[in-house]
Amino acid sequence: MKVQFTETVLRDANQSLIATRMPFSAFEPVLEKLNKAGYYSLECWGGATFDSCLRYLNEDPWERLRKIKAKCPDTKLQMLLRGQNLLGYKHYPDDVVRMFVKKSVENGIDIIRIFDALNDVRNIQVAVDETIKNGAIASGTICFTISPIHNLEAYVKLAKDMENMGVQTVCIKDMAGIMGPQEAYDLVKALKENIKLPVVVHTHSTTGLGPITLQKAVEAGADVIDTAISCFSGGTSQPATETLAYSFKQQGYEVDLDADILKEINDFFKPVKTKALESGLLNPVVLSTETDALNYQVPGGMLSNLVAQLTAQNKLEKFPEVLAETPRVREDLGYPPLVTPMSQMVGVQATANVLAGERYKNISKEIRAYIKGEYGKAPGKINEELQKKVLGDEAPLTCRYADTLEPMFEKTKAELGSKAKSDEDVLSYIAFPAQAEKFFELRDEKEKNTFSYSIKKID
Repeated sequence: MKVQFTETVLRDANQSLIATRMPFSAFEPVLEKLNKAGYYSLECWGGATFDSCLRYLNEDPWERLRKIKAKCPDTKLQMLLRGQNLLGYKHYPDDVVRMFVKKSVENGIDIIRIFDALNDVRNIQVAVDETIKNGAIASGTICFTISPIHNLEAYVKLAKDMENMGVQTVCIKDMAGIMGPQEAYDLVKALKENIKLPVVVHTHSTTGLGPITLQKAVEAGADVIDTAISCFSGGTSQPATETLAYSFKQQGYEVDLDADILKEINDFFKPVKTKALESGLLNPVVLSTETDALNYQVPGGMLSNLVAQLTAQNKLEKFPEVLAETPRVREDLGYPPLVTPMSQMVGVQATANVLAGERYKNISKEIRAYIKGEYGKAPGKINEELQKKVLGDEAPLTCRYADTLEPMFEKTKAELGSKAKSDEDVLSYIAFPAQAEKFFELRDEKEKNTFSYSIKKID
């Protein structure tokens, strides 16, 4: 049997360990090695890369993607997309989703892993359709979580719905690293028995379960696993590529990865990691094992956000209460998976409940929108008292929220005028208006200065 690998160092490992602050220049010299290593795919885009490029790195995310593609023509490039949310925290109209997917493929993306925070398939349908229309691989994604309503039967139904929708692979996305080895084995086995598509497994090493979970997933028939080159693995990142490649080869699995090239890749990234540690960008805390996630099912990034919120208000002593309140809020909301943006929303509300000394005295606008149905269908039943407090006698939305949104791409393009030099610029602005506008200004200033220098040189 063959097991294939997706390398995450250019996106998720980078995002999990150093907040997506790795500039293109830091990894450009190793791209040709990554292209020749034998990976199934390189995850290099999506998630927070877009925001980070514009906000912190002064890079055009689209240009970054084109440059990666130029150096990696033989290996599929992969991105993560939050369905109707794209890369943000709110739903966008269908015209924007379609244009974003189309341009992502045009600029170099071969695989789009598409998920919805509530596992509401209506919210991935348009992105899946457009991905297939543009000749890329649509990977339908199950957000794995544990609750009284999340079980094998529900996950198999979700996978079948996505298969009927036309996705070419199904990915199990364990964002908190809470999927145990037996759960992984049982779920992969159930999927392989009920759908005819390749199964991909994504987890994190946050709780220490990662390597054993991937081992059992492969034993059950998983076709592709996500890993990170060893010096950027572990902790809140993924399990190590070389370790698992070595292990599976030893067990007799067919592995396409070239061990000598993997060593060269790891040797390249070692000084990048050292520099991040020395600057404080990489906090050693994120490299440790955090088993609290097994008790509270809270992702590592969410734990750090809770600490930051409480520290800012000098209430860190309330941390144990907030941790205990988090699963109660999640239950009240119908057990949404704790993945972006739901993890942030639940954490903020749990903190507000504890600090106010009264549950739901203050309800965030995001939670109100969720209860109204603006994020999709809640996985389970929302607490009736809470729903009444938000909606009164009004009924929540039953339609797909995006169906209520007016098209906005052409309108935004007209409003931007000469500020946007391409359709990609318009999409950057729609996703992150303030950051994109600032980037456009800096880019124009740089081009102006370059032009002035060229004229002086000619004179």
